Amino acid sequence: MAKTSSTQVNKAWQNSPANSKEQRNGQSPVVNSTGEIPPHWITPDSKISYEEFLDWADEDTLAEWVDGKVVMTSPANVKHQDIGRFLIVVLELFVTTNNLGKILQPPFQMKLSGSGREPDLIFIKKERLNLLQNSFMQGPADLAVEILSPESVNRDNETKFGEYAAGGVPEYWLLDATENTATFYQLAANGQYQVMPLDSQSRY
Repeated sequence: MAKTSSTQVNKAWQNSPANSKEQRNGQSPVVNSTGEIPPHWITPDSKISYEEFLDWADEDTLAEWVDGKVVMTSPANVKHQDIGRFLIVVLELFVTTNNLGKILQPPFQMKLSGSGREPDLIFIKKERLNLLQNSFMQGPADLAVEILSPESVNRDNETKFGEYAAGGVPEYWLLDATENTATFYQLAANGQYQVMPLDSQSRY
């Protein structure tokens, strides 16, 4: 998922219709997709609980919660969405036909100990469906998939890579929409991801 910078977020606040309604300590609040000021004043330095984040964000809010702070996200490009739709169709058919569990896509979050991330796709085994809440999963999914874009390469390859491993996500797929490559990782006994090899026909 592509990310925006703090400068872009600040500009969004400054240009928002809600910004002219009122100010607090010279700082603009983060506004939701309706252009309304939420009940919680949130600035780039605000620290809020995950519950407060869920109260503030609606299903149209492009944001994640990381270490108590809101990380704004940007819309996915066309190729990113094409890959996402393809994955949903293929994996949903396979999972449903074999009664394996559930496939979910944004807007839906995976709540780990220090973050509420929104992978491009998650899979949850049927025996763990009790961990699903209304708008997030409490704990690691059995599979998390991120589709890389130029803006999200470092975050998906490094930040989320470490978070998902530490959070116990057993399997992590990274699909590079620019390079047309896919890398598949599984969590090893040492708590680190290891690359899974492909067969002679490049199948996983």
